[in-house]
Amino acid sequence: MVKPMRWGFVGASNIAERVIPSLRKVAGQEPVAVCSRNAERARQFATAMGLQASYTELGSFLREGRFDAVYVSSTNELHCEQTLAALAAGCHVMCEKPLAMNRADAARMNDAARHAGRVLATNHHLRAQAAHRMVRDIVASGALGHVHGVQVSHAVFLPPHLQGWRLDAPGAGGGVVLDILVHNADLLRFLLGREPRRIHTVAQRNGLAQGALEDGAMSVIEFDGGTLAQTHESFVAQHALTRLHVLGTQGSLYAVGSLTQAGTAQLWQRDAQGERELSVPPVDLYETGFRAFAEACAGQGAPLASGVDGARAMAVALAGLTSAASGRMETIPD
Repeated sequence: MVKPMRWGFVGASNIAERVIPSLRKVAGQEPVAVCSRNAERARQFATAMGLQASYTELGSFLREGRFDAVYVSSTNELHCEQTLAALAAGCHVMCEKPLAMNRADAARMNDAARHAGRVLATNHHLRAQAAHRMVRDIVASGALGHVHGVQVSHAVFLPPHLQGWRLDAPGAGGGVVLDILVHNADLLRFLLGREPRRIHTVAQRNGLAQGALEDGAMSVIEFDGGTLAQTHESFVAQHALTRLHVLGTQGSLYAVGSLTQAGTAQLWQRDAQGERELSVPPVDLYETGFRAFAEACAGQGAPLASGVDGARAMAVALAGLTSAASGRMETIPD
């Protein structure tokens, strides 16, 4: 049974617009107020989403809101301090990815959650995709034999309404690596049940991102046990389908469309018995993720991706940026 909770939203973001209708599907969850640096944007967001109030000052928002939980979806450089403030106010926190901009801040966030006795989760929504849960279970069963390789094509076109700070604000954590590689890193950990150890990333600048920011990247990631994963992230891939290919010594799995927010996918398994399509039920990814979070806040189970998971995925992406700058394979810190 989930815990009834009052929710505050830090950031009048596009992703929060998607989350709130899904959150309302979870029993007892009440979206209450939003906090944004832009007063007019906050007022418009509150009206559009049916919230009771809007704020521009985080302290007043946290004091007056009496929230049980806060969803942080501001720009990346703000995640740490806003999360720490929400935890200090006694709130559970669901934070957008990347969890923070550096390992020290991610550690501060996780330490603060432990000391406060509150749940800190990262919104790695791809763990809720039914196809990915099926892949994880098949991999764990040993049906594919030894999984030696994974290919992830998460190349999309960044829609015009999102072509803002992700393309021109390095200080805010822009660029495709912190936006998409961090998702792929978390998904690979989830699917394989193994930890990434080294990464070699090559970044691209195809004209959409500005300055030193990258709008395309490819990485090779080495996991415990020798499994290699190749990932492709892009903001400039018009009309592309996302793809996931898991390769084992006794079979393989191939998914199309599973890396989007839609919650639908096609999945095929190939082995000595031939090829067959597996039935994948559609899922509201955010409803599933926020339901698990609410249950965790009630002491029942764990969030789909914890703050520690978020810190680990962030470390992979940061090592990828270091690799892109150095031209070498880099170790991913524990």
